[in-house]
Amino acid sequence: MNTPFPKPITKSETRIGWIGIGVMGSAMASRLLSAGYSLTVYARTPSKSLHLQSLGARLADSPSAVGKSSDVVFTMLGHPQDVRQIVLENDVGILSGLNPGGVIVDHTSSHPVLAKQIFAAAREKGCWAVDAPVSGGDIGARDGKLAILAGGDGEVVNWLSPLLDVLGRTTYLGGAGCGQSCKIANQITVGANLVGLSEGMVFAERAGLDVGQFLEAVRSGAAGSMVMELFGERMVGRDFRAGGFAEYMVKDLGMGVDVVEEEGEGVVVLPGAALSKQLFSGMVANGDAKLGTQGLITVIERINGK
Repeated sequence: MNTPFPKPITKSETRIGWIGIGVMGSAMASRLLSAGYSLTVYARTPSKSLHLQSLGARLADSPSAVGKSSDVVFTMLGHPQDVRQIVLENDVGILSGLNPGGVIVDHTSSHPVLAKQIFAAAREKGCWAVDAPVSGGDIGARDGKLAILAGGDGEVVNWLSPLLDVLGRTTYLGGAGCGQSCKIANQITVGANLVGLSEGMVFAERAGLDVGQFLEAVRSGAAGSMVMELFGERMVGRDFRAGGFAEYMVKDLGMGVDVVEEEGEGVVVLPGAALSKQLFSGMVANGDAKLGTQGLITVIERINGK
């Protein structure tokens, strides 16, 4: 290992691993490659890595191999069970190959309890883990303007700054799991905004207004929001391509609404989040699990007979 924590990160020596190359992960990994870092990637479907390989990434045959050849390994996966398997699975997971001083950075929206388990397992091996879910969608990933919500050891998060700054703006929230808790709170807020925006647009159209003009009229007032800026025009244009899948919003909201089932403590009554989860679940039930979260407007339209 040339540059394990705490030796400073450099483009010439620090070896980066990346696992999870969907819409968000591919854009984020591309930014690190464009910034001059060397990347080793793993993909269950190797053909999906061809774009990154064309930019200079090397392909490994297992998560363990990525860990063995990297100083820092980033993950951007779908569900907590994916994170558990990719990071912790005996003999083939990242941690089984990662050398002492190595760091795992999980950008997946996952469960705070799992983040704590990964942190503890990493420390037992002399490694480090940071839970760092992101907000900002595919546009934020492409432009390097993601909000990165980091939990773990503060010194390690600060050490990662040269890499994280390529991806967006990092806020350190506290110990292991705090990043994931912040992301759940973020999704509760985003979900409520999407419900309100969808209902406002459906009402405006039913009232005979030009929906695009409605958005322009209110965007600078109290109704304006980042959700409106990111998704309003897409919703008008029926552009439901995914930056984040609707099914992932169901997962994220569920980790907030159903937290009592996971931990047995810290119960918070969240009626708005429960409604948002139900509406996004309706979107999934309608066959739209892989549409972007802005597709929530289709559920409100269906309820209103459109």
